[in-house]
Parts: sequence; structure tokens; C-alpha cells
Amino acid sequence: MAKNTKSEKTPEQQLLLAQVKQIAEGLAQTFAPFTEVVVHDLLDPAHAVLAVHNNLSGRQIGHPATELGLARIMDPAYEQIIANYPNQFADGRQAKSTSIGIKDSAGRYVAALCMNIDLTLFQSFQSAMNRFTAVEGSTPVKESLDPSGADAIRARIDAFAAKMAATPRSLKPQNRRALMQELKAAGLLDVRRAMDTIAAHLGVSRATVYSDAR
Repeated sequence: MAKNTKSEKTPEQQLLLAQVKQIAEGLAQTFAPFTEVVVHDLLDPAHAVLAVHNNLSGRQIGHPATELGLARIMDPAYEQIIANYPNQFADGRQAKSTSIGIKDSAGRYVAALCMNIDLTLFQSFQSAMNRFTAVEGSTPVKESLDPSGADAIRARIDAFAAKMAATPRSLKPQNRRALMQELKAAGLLDVRRAMDTIAAHLGVSRATVYSDAR
């Protein structure tokens, strides 16, 4: 059994562990109930689990370090951030995990902050959404519920805003005026209810759109 080094922690290491515990609690509250957040004390590998929030794995405080934790203990040069790797809970549920190693000023691993996301609910939700959004491809009927040309107007606005490194609703007045000239040159101002479509997409009034178009 690995030696318990709890009594040998320096003040710096104790402070790091205390701060990591605070970070873990904040993350757990933010991502509850789908994400388990675990703090590992790598200076006490025989009883490494220091805190468990949103317990999904069944681990308890005082449980020993995992293989990943032991690898960090053995090798200070071991990768500090391992993000989004596939994992599995004891009951077979699929998980996505991220492990962040915490070092002290001497470069020694003191702790690990680990997050384990239960993918079961998200996979079920994704399946439901795929079914809900599926359409029958065999029907010859073609229909658009959008006024003719409105999609083209919105696409041109989005492309213009992207060139400005902005969103349509954050365009400045001078940029909106340049946009209107571009839409006019493309013949898109002649589309039925063009001004209404432009105003809605830019988040401004029709009066503003008419003013920018002058």
C-alpha cells in the first residue's frame, strides 16, 4: 500500500488542495446533475479521493488513486491536461472525462481535478431529436414556408457580417449602409417584403433599414 503522506504537505500544497476543492464545488454546481467532479489528493495516493460532487461513479472519499493519478505521481512530466477522453462507469454507462493535474511550485503533482460527464441522457436526447427532425424523402412535394428570397437575404447578411467579424445585430450604422448597397446591387431589395426580412434579421426598425438604404 502506498504511503500516506498527508502529514508531509507543505503550506503551499495545502493551499492548492483547498483551492482545487473550491473550484470543484463551483464546477459541480454549474454542471449538475450530469457531471461528476472529483478532487484527487496525489500526495496521499492510498486515500486519494478528497471530494466527490454529483456522485455518478460510486466512488467515496478516501478511495485510492486511479491509474491516471498514479501515473502522474510517478512522472511529473506526465501530461497535465487530458481532455474529453472516453470513459465508462462501473454499471456500463458511457462517459466523457477530463483530468487536470495540479502542480506545486516545485513541479510536483499535488492534485488532480477530474470531471466525468454521463453521456446517457444526451445520447437519448440526440436520438429523439434525430427522429423528430427526420422528414420523409420519398414525397415529390416541395414547399417552403419562408417568403421567396428571404433565405437569400439572410444568407447574404450573415456572410457580410462574418466579413466584418460581427453578428448581423452588432453591425455598426456605416456597416449597415454598406450592406444595404450590397443587397441593392444583388437585386435583393426587390424581393417581396425584403425590408421586413432585413429589419428582423438586423434587429432594427423598418425605418432604420429605409434610412440605411438611401
